[in-house]
Amino acid sequence: MEVKICKNDLKIRLTPIQWFVTQEKGTERPFSGCYNKFNGKGIYVCIVCGQELFSSKNKFDSGCGWPAFNEVLDQGRIVLKKDTSLVGSNFLLLLTNPHMVRIEVTCSKCNAHLGHMFEDGPKPKKKRFCINSAAMNFLSDTTDV
Repeated sequence: MEVKICKNDLKIRLTPIQWFVTQEKGTERPFSGCYNKFNGKGIYVCIVCGQELFSSKNKFDSGCGWPAFNEVLDQGRIVLKKDTSLVGSNFLLLLTNPHMVRIEVTCSKCNAHLGHMFEDGPKPKKKRFCINSAAMNFLSDTTDV
């Protein structure tokens, strides 16, 4: 179920990098995000709407500079879309460089841009959800405390 978010309220609530990433489909600089090397146990949620997205159990160090997960909590919580922004409308560039087509990951509830999915992750699923730290909050698992 998609929710409508007031853009004016959101612009006040989010930091500039959070706005840039989630609303303008931006990307934070590699190795700059607070969750890249973070290893806490818990759940990562959408910074915009709070929908639970990824478990720390599925997080791994891919070395790419962004938090990486090999699975989403539930496939219905994200939307995958073809992203040709690297090639724009240059059809010839697209034909000669098909690897430049990426798969964008957005939140299914609020449509916030989260990052991209690649098929070079760990076996058996070979998925790598490369997600911007600026697109997420972390909820610590307090059951072990």
